[in-house]
Amino acid sequence: MEFANKYEFEATVEQVFDAMINPDVIASCLPGCEPLEHLGDNRYKTTLTLGVGAIQGRFQGTVELCDLDRPKSFILKVEGRGNTGFAKGEGNMQIQESDPGSLVIVLAQVQVGGPIARVGQRLLLGVAHMMAGKFFECLGKKIASGSDVPDP
Repeated sequence: MEFANKYEFEATVEQVFDAMINPDVIASCLPGCEPLEHLGDNRYKTTLTLGVGAIQGRFQGTVELCDLDRPKSFILKVEGRGNTGFAKGEGNMQIQESDPGSLVIVLAQVQVGGPIARVGQRLLLGVAHMMAGKFFECLGKKIASGSDVPDP
């Protein structure tokens, strides 16, 4: 499954980049995510509770930030397994200057298997867009407030 979208922020590319790679911000803005546990080298362990249609699951997995090119881009890799299946994905995050601030372009590919995959790609894609929307809305609020975005 492929996912692409754009998100605008009234902040500098540096502010957006720093917030997007901050594990506390990631955990607090990603719906159903528990705090990220640092494993070293930009790798984190976490648990995510997720519902797709009638299927609810709890996934344990890893989040890895790769190819960091501050403040322009990075790759986000995620992998998780749970009682309702597995998910593995990679997202290319591009951050560009825009008027009046910054534009984030997300290009992602995700593989899902097990019972959760049986709900259908259209429903999964809808959930992915909804979760990304909530994440980036929360991210925008945290950046705007400035108080909840500690230095990385």
